[in-house]
Amino acid sequence: MSAPTEPSRTSDAPGRGPDPRAERSRAAALAAARDLLIEQGWSAVTHVAVAARSGVGRTTLYRHWPDASGLVRDVIAERISTAHTPPTGVLREDLVRELDGLRRLLHDPVSDRGLRAVIERAGVDPVFAQLKEALYREGSRVFRAVLDAAKARGELAADLDADLAVDQLAGPLMYRRLLAGRAVTAEYVERVVDDFLAAHAPV
Repeated sequence: MSAPTEPSRTSDAPGRGPDPRAERSRAAALAAARDLLIEQGWSAVTHVAVAARSGVGRTTLYRHWPDASGLVRDVIAERISTAHTPPTGVLREDLVRELDGLRRLLHDPVSDRGLRAVIERAGVDPVFAQLKEALYREGSRVFRAVLDAAKARGELAADLDADLAVDQLAGPLMYRRLLAGRAVTAEYVERVVDDFLAAHAPV
């Protein structure tokens, strides 16, 4: 399979917004992909199946998503984008809000099935390996912005490793939900954040 590419959004002419018909087709295709992912798993998300479920032509689907893995990517990316919250500049609040977004993401049937599929396939399929890396970058983007801002304000140690910090914040939730299969509560999120802040308070 070729590497997934970002789906285009067709405009009628330069300077105008997206073509409403193209937007409707994209929304219908992603809705069909979401349903198939929940009902039958990632292998059911094919151009043929999405076309049959959504009514969007296969030619259109291939143009926007040359590889079916791109549909899975965009379904998950759509969920991740709704889980992010704009930082407020209050460190604990920002970390709790962002980590709670991850908590909700992990309990969402669409993102849960999608993330499990990506993790499963990444070890044997280069396309899914690239997809996993792209989703990791997007999923950790706001965490990194919050941490960088806090370091600049002197609220966290200047030499704090961002990768390690993201692991310490998100890792417990990923392990608890995806591996242990246990629920993640809002109280658990706050405890993870408070333990992190206690461990990394400037000396």
